[in-house]
Amino acid sequence: MDELDGDLGDEMGDDDEERRGFGAGLVSAVKELVIVIVLAMALSFVVKTWLFQAFYIPSGSMEDTLVKDDRVIVSKLTPGPFDLRRGDVVVFEDPADPVPWLSGATTNGTSDVGGPLHDLLVFVGLLPEDAENHLIKRVIGLPGDHIVSDGGTGPITINGEQVEETYLKPGDAPSEGKPFDIVVPPDHVWVMGDHRSDSSDSRYHDGPANNGSDGSVPIDKIVGRALFIIWPIDHVTWLGVPERTFQDVPAPSHKTPVPGATTPTEGALAPARSSVRSPVPAATTAALRLAASS
Repeated sequence: MDELDGDLGDEMGDDDEERRGFGAGLVSAVKELVIVIVLAMALSFVVKTWLFQAFYIPSGSMEDTLVKDDRVIVSKLTPGPFDLRRGDVVVFEDPADPVPWLSGATTNGTSDVGGPLHDLLVFVGLLPEDAENHLIKRVIGLPGDHIVSDGGTGPITINGEQVEETYLKPGDAPSEGKPFDIVVPPDHVWVMGDHRSDSSDSRYHDGPANNGSDGSVPIDKIVGRALFIIWPIDHVTWLGVPERTFQDVPAPSHKTPVPGATTPTEGALAPARSSVRSPVPAATTAALRLAASS
């Protein structure tokens, strides 16, 4: 009997030891999982803050290049280490000067979609931005560029050179009845949507002066350049720069007079190779939504 009790005690001790071993292993696995998740979120935050960020398209102002509900990856290295060029599709904060481009938007407005978990995932970069003070347009003019449109069906001209915009939505005219004759101010760019008949862009925010001073977007408001569409799967594509459209455009000249416009000084002109550099803008910490104004 004593021998039986001893065997039973040994078996119970083994069971307790196995349970303790299982519990310790489970705790260790949970710890490792938490560490992996924290590191992944930290890495995602670093990438989102300084390198790349996802945004989604809520309207049709960039059709057919981008359509509603597309998700795009934006490089924050342009402008900065990489040159900003004519033809780049860029995401920028609402200039809000002299008035907001987005009706009813504020400079720090956030979406009411989702809850705390959703906001956290947006904040660390695991979900696309969905706040209400960003826009996406195409860069048409760099600092010092003289851009003219008669508002008819004819092409716009940049520094005296006509450009053929192959990316326009079929059926749209280059300026859709909105004539302008402007010089882009220093440290600004002139932006327009590819769906010209459904895009409230630089043309519609230039104010009474109509000389480019209000409609142009400050370069320090640019978040980055849209590189490619990542979702939906059947829309995945690289958003390249239409080199041929702008390849013959000459460097801007401060000698080009524009009625009512402030002529940039020679030192404020864009480089002769039709590009401009700017320091990488400081990253925002609030969750912000990309809104292509329409």
